[in-house]
Amino acid sequence: MNGPNPLNKHPMEGFPQVCFIKNTVSNPNIIIGDYTYYDDPEDSENFERNVLYHFPFIGDRLIIGRFCALARGVKFIMNGANHKMSGFSTYPFGIFGNGWEKARPQPGDLPYKGDTVIGNDVWIGYDTLIMPGVHVGNGAIISSRSVVVSDVPAYTIVGGNPAKPIRARFDPETVSALESIAWWNWPIEKITANLPLIISADINALQKA
Repeated sequence: MNGPNPLNKHPMEGFPQVCFIKNTVSNPNIIIGDYTYYDDPEDSENFERNVLYHFPFIGDRLIIGRFCALARGVKFIMNGANHKMSGFSTYPFGIFGNGWEKARPQPGDLPYKGDTVIGNDVWIGYDTLIMPGVHVGNGAIISSRSVVVSDVPAYTIVGGNPAKPIRARFDPETVSALESIAWWNWPIEKITANLPLIISADINALQKA
């Protein structure tokens, strides 16, 4: 056996609150890696409800890597939430029409921070909010109820509002080695065979594998 079937929505029999969400997302601008799960006892299959202000005409993407663990209530604010800020009022008059359409923003008027990208093997805690354009590195941990407004380095634990680094998980040399090894891209047979090393903290043994 080589682990759970990544095409199975609910890989834990009798436990539907855990869902491999790649199998439930229909929006082409939400890209989810294999084995990434969302844990929600209310509706684990409806992860897309947590991706807010994600309008297709804007074109930004939410990209989440492989083997990520997303706790209940994790939310992503996308670029569609932005209002024009260069004038005196931020009120979106133009969307209501009826004579106000003349105030619609012109191309380039609205803040745009690009795609939101979550790396591989990232753990995002309960009720975390991630803002547009944030990049979270591989192996990062985001503590519960954090508000993430800026990029998170690989293998760093962050928390708070706004989220700030709490500590690095490993020394820089180990982080560099882990990024180079990129075990999450191995064939699943190799991952299965080396699970004791992947969950340990012996970087030399993992490198040899």
